[in-house]
Amino acid sequence: MQVEERFMARCLELARHGAGHVAPNPMVGAVIVHNGEIIGEGFHRRCGEAHAEVNAIASVKNEKWFRWSTLYVSLEPCSHYGKTPPCVDLIIRKRIPRVVIGCLDPFPEVSGQGVERLRKAGVQVITGVMEEEAKALNEVFMTFQTRERPFVTLKWAESADGFIDYERMNTEEPKLFVSNLVTQIRSHKLRAESAAILVGTRTAMLDNPSLTTRCWAGTSPVRMAIDRDLKIPKQFHLLDGSAPTIIFTTCCEGRIGNTEYVLLDFKRPIVAQIMQALRRRKLTSLIVEGGTNMLQQFIDAGCWDCAIVEKGTQEIGRGVRAPVLLDRMTEIQSFGGHSFIVYRHCGESLT
Repeated sequence: MQVEERFMARCLELARHGAGHVAPNPMVGAVIVHNGEIIGEGFHRRCGEAHAEVNAIASVKNEKWFRWSTLYVSLEPCSHYGKTPPCVDLIIRKRIPRVVIGCLDPFPEVSGQGVERLRKAGVQVITGVMEEEAKALNEVFMTFQTRERPFVTLKWAESADGFIDYERMNTEEPKLFVSNLVTQIRSHKLRAESAAILVGTRTAMLDNPSLTTRCWAGTSPVRMAIDRDLKIPKQFHLLDGSAPTIIFTTCCEGRIGNTEYVLLDFKRPIVAQIMQALRRRKLTSLIVEGGTNMLQQFIDAGCWDCAIVEKGTQEIGRGVRAPVLLDRMTEIQSFGGHSFIVYRHCGESLT
């Protein structure tokens, strides 16, 4: 591995520590190198707090070293005032002569402007080092900025013969359990790293799900459910106020405690409307967990980026069929004896 890539790889490694804590901001890591050695490093720890470059600079013991150092950062330094001051101003003030960047920031108030300001100040700037890896690390942020919608992950568990549930009429009938403790932990880790989670009416009514993060340390996503006619019983978990919740309906709009009611026009395709609602609330990522009808609507609309399908070992013979994916799988992972099949959507999205 070349020197530039070695230090950028460390930036990407540091950036991952911010997963689940920095949204809607991107994950960013930075290192400062003097005479071939790392003398400071940092990452963006939490939304609203200091950026990676600021933390890296603060960790350097001797400020005299800055004048002969290189700053490596996985994403273009910000050039605007947000919740924190522009990082480019600090870099220029510390007289760091050279900056190496993984990828440019697509956010309109930054894109290219950070690089331009550094160069105008006489800083040597190199871009595109491990660019694809840097973009992939922040695929959620990149999607939200470039496609103006959340990054959508479809998630379901199915039996060995392709069913996601038994045919059921009410909550009294036992549901199909495919996941085990190990795979539940993995699923809840995904929840902790996501901004929102959505289920359809059938799943909400028959499973009475909590949709919270319980098997992994982290914040619960914003819970979302389709409830056109407000049929979900008030005593169900989704309406218990334990986490921010959005109910999409035709009946009313407004907020009651921790629950917000949002109007949808069910005469029109609802996927695009849901995407717009999340966009307005700066919810950058969404897990769609079911059921088949809800998942299939996102698939048919082409509005998804990643699908994670847990494949169990049990055959049940009949029941509710899993959604149909025509995209090619890209990866198979193994957890707790179950397979996780990962698909990536490469087609055009309608939203």
